[in-house]
Amino acid sequence: MTLATTRPLGTISSNESKLVFPSGDLYSNEPEMESFPHLMQMLLLISCLRWQWRDRQNYFVGGNMTIYFSPRQKKSEFFRGPDFFLVLDCDPNPKRKSWVVWKEDGKYPNLIIEILFDSTADVDRGEKKQIYQDIFRTPDYFLYDPYKAVLEGYHLVEGRYQSLTPNSEARMWSAQLGLFLGVYADQLRFFTPSGELIPTLEELAEADIEQLNLATERAEFATEQAKLATERAELEYQKRIEITDKLKRSLSVEQLQEMGIDL
Repeated sequence: MTLATTRPLGTISSNESKLVFPSGDLYSNEPEMESFPHLMQMLLLISCLRWQWRDRQNYFVGGNMTIYFSPRQKKSEFFRGPDFFLVLDCDPNPKRKSWVVWKEDGKYPNLIIEILFDSTADVDRGEKKQIYQDIFRTPDYFLYDPYKAVLEGYHLVEGRYQSLTPNSEARMWSAQLGLFLGVYADQLRFFTPSGELIPTLEELAEADIEQLNLATERAEFATEQAKLATERAELEYQKRIEITDKLKRSLSVEQLQEMGIDL
């Protein structure tokens, strides 16, 4: 959510040429998220994607983390901190303190999502969008307003961002993710190509509990049915015993034998 630029890219002064460049192990320099909904939205997106791609080891997803991209490899200039970003075909190292372009083979994010806030919305739609288009060349750029539950999306076409058109369910396709983005319960969520919601770990746990409860209810029902069947069988057997006893008392031996009743 920050940016520092001091002069046009590629310009190096005589004093700067003597500077010792920092290592790539730079700490992120991003402020706290603007609000609790912003924080929760960022964490939601990260956790859902990590779960969906749990078998993949060729990507990195970050949130509110500084991306350093100075051509002079200077920490003090040309940096940006998207709310959510994805880089494909890279080391998944989760211990990164920041994303340092010159230490990452020149890789920039394949996808960026900014979570809008009143004080930053103009920058997200203007200055940031320009940087992501012209410098980062990030193919997919999305903006989400958590208070209005409104999603905007752009895809890079011949070097320029073109607006994405939502489908009939108001979702937008991300070619980089191979997933849809859309609003569900006033939150930005991921959806599979077939339209299924990608669940959170909490939703998965709730679904497992629900399935367990249903299985328990079915087992209890089956047990109750078996108990009732046993009781019915016992009643029928008892009735047969009573009827047989009455017949034995009222009929002769020959009559009982003709009826197939053993004495």
